[in-house]
Amino acid sequence: MPLSTSSNFARPDDAFRAIVEAHRGFTDEQSADFDAALVLILANHIGDIVVLREAILLAKRRMIDGQQQQQQQQ
Repeated sequence: MPLSTSSNFARPDDAFRAIVEAHRGFTDEQSADFDAALVLILANHIGDIVVLREAILLAKRRMIDGQQQQQQQQ
């Protein structure tokens, strides 16, 4: 099963809102712990190490690209 990078939600804004709302009232540390737990739960649901590794690489690439864009704007 290849990694799907297009939206699979009928209402993607609702999915985003649900994640944001789940963080409400958390400290930064609690929010980071929540994110880690959510990632592990969803990774287990996927159950495919190849897809997981592809997602990890994509996330790292996006982080690096974001950092480079911030540096260019400064």
